[in-house]
Amino acid sequence: QVHVVESGGGLVQVGESLRLSCVASGSTYSRYSTSWFRQAPGKEREFVAHISWSGASTNYVDSVRGRFTISRDNAENTVHLQMNNLKPEDTAVYFCAADPWGSSKYLDPQTYEYWGQGTQVTVSS
Repeated sequence: QVHVVESGGGLVQVGESLRLSCVASGSTYSRYSTSWFRQAPGKEREFVAHISWSGASTNYVDSVRGRFTISRDNAENTVHLQMNNLKPEDTAVYFCAADPWGSSKYLDPQTYEYWGQGTQVTVSS
C-alpha cells in the first residue's frame, strides 16, 4: 500500500512561482511512475505532467510546457512540480497520482492506483 500526500499549494499573483511536492510512503514507490493532474471548479480532472519511475522520461500538457517542470528524488520518495510564470487559468486543485505498472496511458486518470488528497493553487490577477 502506498500513500501519497501533496503540499506546496497557495495563493500567488500572476507571474509568480510555486513548487508542489508529492511525498509517498512505501519502499516500492521509487519504481512507480507519477503524474500531476489538476481540477478546476466545474471542470474535469486534467493531466498536467508525468515522470517515469527513473526520471528519464517526462511529459507535459501543452498549456504548461516551458513553465512547469516535473522532477523526482527517489531517495526521498518525492516528486516535485516546479510551476513558474503562473497564470489565472492554472488555478485548480492539484493532485499527485502514482502508477505501479508504468503504463503508457499516462494521460488517463484511470491508469493510476494511488491518489493524494490534493493541494489548492490559486493564481490571482
